[in-house]
Amino acid sequence: MKLIVGLGNPGRQYADTKHNIGFMVVDYLAGKLGIKVDKIKFKSIIGEGFVGTEKIVLAKPQTYMNLSGEAVLDMVQWYKPEPQDMLVIFDDMDLPLGKLRLRMKGSAGGHNGMKSIIYLVQSDEFPRLRIGIGRPENERMESADYVLSKFNEEETKVMAEAVKKAGEAVLDTLENGVERAMNEVNVE
Repeated sequence: MKLIVGLGNPGRQYADTKHNIGFMVVDYLAGKLGIKVDKIKFKSIIGEGFVGTEKIVLAKPQTYMNLSGEAVLDMVQWYKPEPQDMLVIFDDMDLPLGKLRLRMKGSAGGHNGMKSIIYLVQSDEFPRLRIGIGRPENERMESADYVLSKFNEEETKVMAEAVKKAGEAVLDTLENGVERAMNEVNVE
């Protein structure tokens, strides 16, 4: 069983914001795998399906970013995945726009959604895929305002490709394991 969690914020006003890139990747995967992500369960919108004989759960927590751990904890307690069988996808301001980084484990790196997950699950021993959203050009812009802003036209093109690459990286992880996928994703 594999649990794939894309982080974001619920609600139309956040739909195309930088903080919702995790949701976008889950939507991409749902389309690729033919999994409907439409069940409300575990404080999330989830979908269940299979890749070969492996059960896959795609999830978009609906708790707002800073409380993502509440939803993830509910899923972990129900599905009981091994740490290596959970993958969390989220935005990262410390990576350039569109850049991907896949890691086996690690800290929250200042990301509040990841802080919540690590604190409540009481582990950082799970894979994560970070997607770069860059930093604001205006140095006075607050981080919260930046991550909740929408992508401009140029950024949208870059991020559409990044979502596709991230989705393919998740599929590679499912088929070949995190270590092999890291060799592909982290070369750029």
